[in-house]
Amino acid sequence: MRRLWLSLLLVPVMVLAVASAAWASPAAPAARSAPAARTAPAAPARALQPGMKGSAVKALQRRLAALKYYPGSIDGNFGTNTLEAVWAFYEAQGLTPHSYVNSAMKWRLAHPRAPKVLVRHCCANRIEVSLHREILVLYRNNKVQLISHVSTGGHYHYCSPGGGCGYAVTPTGNFRTVVFMRGWVHVPLGEMFNPVFFIGTAFAIHGDTDVPLAPVSHGCVRIPMDIANFFHKLVKTPGEPVYIR
Repeated sequence: MRRLWLSLLLVPVMVLAVASAAWASPAAPAARSAPAARTAPAAPARALQPGMKGSAVKALQRRLAALKYYPGSIDGNFGTNTLEAVWAFYEAQGLTPHSYVNSAMKWRLAHPRAPKVLVRHCCANRIEVSLHREILVLYRNNKVQLISHVSTGGHYHYCSPGGGCGYAVTPTGNFRTVVFMRGWVHVPLGEMFNPVFFIGTAFAIHGDTDVPLAPVSHGCVRIPMDIANFFHKLVKTPGEPVYIR
């Protein structure tokens, strides 16, 4: 999976131009008390959406991959990975996220904006997490290498099964990666997959099977499982700068 992803990062500029021209044409646990995810409205007729298959979906996947989002395999199947890439695109473009490709997204696919830079005059290699837009952007040599949808602290009160209560907030500030732990890591509040910790062994960027549109985590930065499979290989641990705003 990671080999496919890395190959997509090397799409020539000429391919980007062709893809842009194509898109410019007309379209065919309960005790946590976490908030519910946002409910997206029904998709318009013929809009690309989960469950669809075919060349139009494959073109969407190729375009998202060329723009450094991760839609999963370029196979023409609109599955979970493609949906999460669609969410990330909406969020990065400052659009209201939907679970389908609407006209505003289609126009932006042809005329995309770069993600808003959170920290300037810093370091060429870094991770930026926007709590406002719920996206993570990984930079290499000041160029975007990956844009991912995330789910951060849900701003709700919770109590740990092992005792103690708290408020679900993702801390803002300047941090650095501390340690990576492979596989499922059990913690008092649940499990983390392939966590890359940035505050001790308490707060991490980690994979989760539940990464909804709403911020619902206890404070960590959740990323989709497929991205968590290779994310730790793209960052330096320890020492990668992590900026959360």
